Amino acid sequence: MSRIIIFANGHLPNPEKARALIRPDDFILCADGGARHALALGLTPNLVIGDLDSISKEERRMMDEAGVEFLRFPTDKNETDLELAITHALTLHPDQILILAALGGRMDQTLANIALLSNLQLTTCNIRITDSVEELFFCRERVKVEGRSGNIVSLIPWGGEVHGVFTENLRWHLHHETLDPDKTRGISNEMTADTATISIQSGLLLIVHRAETSLQSPVSNLQSPDLRPETRDSKRNS
Repeated sequence: MSRIIIFANGHLPNPEKARALIRPDDFILCADGGARHALALGLTPNLVIGDLDSISKEERRMMDEAGVEFLRFPTDKNETDLELAITHALTLHPDQILILAALGGRMDQTLANIALLSNLQLTTCNIRITDSVEELFFCRERVKVEGRSGNIVSLIPWGGEVHGVFTENLRWHLHHETLDPDKTRGISNEMTADTATISIQSGLLLIVHRAETSLQSPVSNLQSPDLRPETRDSKRNS
């Protein structure tokens, strides 16, 4: 199987952009209430998984008529519906998993959804979260970011220090450096080409790629102090 699209039950800020991501041969897997997004985009899910407490009667009727398969779990369970969906997706051995609508809404759910991608079982899996505006994925060794020059890319250490961070085609270059989880140095870098490359020697690095170009260059914490737009006077008066 080439690619699985998982619809979670979070926000989908730009449905048109989300629809443009879908390919004809994608396997559409919905985590419970995520089925509403698939239906709104005119898609028929291949499978809906979860406790099914977030699906309306009308949505269930539409999917029953379309012959959609359901995999139901008890309401009292240890996993979220998205975790169940990811676990099932791995049994299908896809080349890629793309998760839509997993951001926004409840902060605890958003953080938990991102944390799911750090699972060691996903080490060899190309899995990403996107809301069609931003995409998130982890770098364990080396990754490429595909976008446009000017796109914002943030590098966030996850669960500890990340060593040997090396970047190519980012405005503020990192040359085998260490990023600390309690510092914001990796926030708001900027692509200088349509493809950027990030590699690390150890640790786990969260990549957040915002597929929009800012009208003004972001103030990146990767800049040296001498290049910051703030002066000593402005800092003293702030």
